[in-house]
Amino acid sequence: MPVYAVQYDYAADSSDARDVHRPAHREFLQTLQDAGSVLLRGPFTDAGAPGALIIVRAESADEVGRLLDADPFNVEGLIQTRTVRKWGILPGGPLG
Repeated sequence: MPVYAVQYDYAADSSDARDVHRPAHREFLQTLQDAGSVLLRGPFTDAGAPGALIIVRAESADEVGRLLDADPFNVEGLIQTRTVRKWGILPGGPLG
């Protein structure tokens, strides 16, 4: 099954709201991870714009979108942009 890299870029001035909704966001992603759809996930921690990377296994980019539409961060309007790109895993890596 294909793997997709999903980049979240958070909306400006959403830090306080993300703090409020973070527990539900993490619980949602953990449910997808337990089901085998989310393989890896985590926030960017450098000085760049706030966001996150989520690695998702799905049949299509559309399916990835449908899965992540219910993310509380998305439902609450905290994601400015969500980029979904098909990602090739090289043999020998932790997922390949």
